[in-house]
Amino acid sequence: MKALTRWEPFSELVSLRQAMDGLFEDSFVRPSHLWSIFSDGEYLPLDLYQTPDDVVLKASLPGIKPEEVEITLQGRQLTIKGERREEREAKEEDYIRRERRYGSFYRVITLPSSLKADKAEAHFEDGVLTVTIPKVEEAKPKVIKVKTPATEDKKS
Repeated sequence: MKALTRWEPFSELVSLRQAMDGLFEDSFVRPSHLWSIFSDGEYLPLDLYQTPDDVVLKASLPGIKPEEVEITLQGRQLTIKGERREEREAKEEDYIRRERRYGSFYRVITLPSSLKADKAEAHFEDGVLTVTIPKVEEAKPKVIKVKTPATEDKKS
């Protein structure tokens, strides 16, 4: 015997909306992200994380020289830009396949507040750019110890 369930028309509308959102996101958002990795200044993949003392940004820049990268920090906006120059090893008509991207790239990231911008450092090693920006003292987490009568008696 099968139990009867009540039909909820609005639950089907929500799932239809979610399906349409997914369709538009798959059709318009992801392909442009994948096609623009280093083309025409569009996209630079990176990681941004924090430690108790710093905010750290890591960006992969294979084949880029450190002097070809410009980093600016204005307010909370960190901008990384540069250019990958094309090497001319073969004539255009000699190529069978050409997938490596050339041209300018950039990325603007909004950082958390309460950072010491004047103490920021950038290091470049093995094609990975690492930018480290220390947090101000107020932004660092503070540990507050809970006191009990037993711990206060030990101090005396």
